[in-house]
Amino acid sequence: MSAPCLSSTTTAARPRIAARWKVLAAGTLANTAFSVVVNGIPLTAVLMRGSYSLDTAALGLALGLMGLGIALSELPWGMLTDAWGDRPVLLTGLGGTAIALAALAMGVVPQGGTPPTFALLCAGLLTVGLLGGSVNGSSGRAIMGWFAASERGLAMSIRQTALPLGGALAALVLPWLTARYGFGVLFGVLAACNALAGLLVWAWVRQPQALPGAAQAPSATAPSPSALKNPAVWRISLGIGLLCAPQFAILTFGTVFLHDAAHVPMAGIAAAMAGLQIGAMVLRIWSGRWTDRRGNRLEYLRACAGLSAALFAALAMASMAGWSGAALAVPMAVAGICVSAWHGVAYAELATRAGAARAGTALGLCNTLVFIANFVTPLSVAQMLDAAGWPWVWWAGAAVALIALPLVAAQDRRLAPSSGE
Repeated sequence: MSAPCLSSTTTAARPRIAARWKVLAAGTLANTAFSVVVNGIPLTAVLMRGSYSLDTAALGLALGLMGLGIALSELPWGMLTDAWGDRPVLLTGLGGTAIALAALAMGVVPQGGTPPTFALLCAGLLTVGLLGGSVNGSSGRAIMGWFAASERGLAMSIRQTALPLGGALAALVLPWLTARYGFGVLFGVLAACNALAGLLVWAWVRQPQALPGAAQAPSATAPSPSALKNPAVWRISLGIGLLCAPQFAILTFGTVFLHDAAHVPMAGIAAAMAGLQIGAMVLRIWSGRWTDRRGNRLEYLRACAGLSAALFAALAMASMAGWSGAALAVPMAVAGICVSAWHGVAYAELATRAGAARAGTALGLCNTLVFIANFVTPLSVAQMLDAAGWPWVWWAGAAVALIALPLVAAQDRRLAPSSGE
């Protein structure tokens, strides 16, 4: 009697296995589409500064407002995801983001050499952030529901490759596209990318179904405590938010640094930023699989934070020494790769601590702190540049990485949820 039952279960498992990879692909592509926005617009910073007639402080504010919008909306979107489900939130966010970008393309671009009102640009970028903040937590929760605890490091790391993948695509295409065709085409292409991602979510993302005869997970009958009452969730989220600040310093002002301080031509800037993102993407996939096999997420996070601090310190010293060209571009890219390589592992650890039923809220809280850093970092970099120059920007990045180290990598076994989560 057992053989037919086993055959039935195996047959039922096949479409579920296929479906989970579709969910992972849709979640990754949704994040990639929004990553092209988040990373791509700052990559046009040099062009935006000229086309919109902005000084350094205004440029930092405009770029930071998109991050502020994401920060303000991440936690509410995460809580709505836990209440409504992944699919409705993803569709709403991606559709709204596409509409906001289309509005920027049609009405907030320079016309005949005259820039639009600065307030309109700021409002548009803030709106893009408010709507796009839905993507991170909802896609992460969707993936959590389809993958077991022993597979989540790899799954979340694959999802997190969306950020450097989107950044690499943006670095290779968007500065050239904007320089040749203008900001109207830039915003229009970004709108189309998010609309396409929404179509894939509509086609592929579904709620996970249990296999016939499978035991019900403990989390299904006994909901885990609120993520907002879990000290481990707050600690890891704060550490992730802090460790993202040096990363955002490179992603938002790396092109300006290479142009103004290292005197690298535009082609070299694009190559350096693309290499940074591709390197981060490869390391994220490798680290997710490696830490799943060895169960050493905290040790890996500790190593990434410590090495990032050392590399930013080395970049600061190279800047103080007056190096230029590849002598600055290479260490900046290496530091950027290291400070971007840990995301999937950290998010898998965070979601596991929160429990699958509360992952949306936990990821929303974390991403709120991440994008507070995304808002504060460009403003802080602009102020540091005016006051002290590039070396102190990189020294500050090293210091923040050291502060984040004990938060992302502290042992806290007492608060870890059961294996069923």
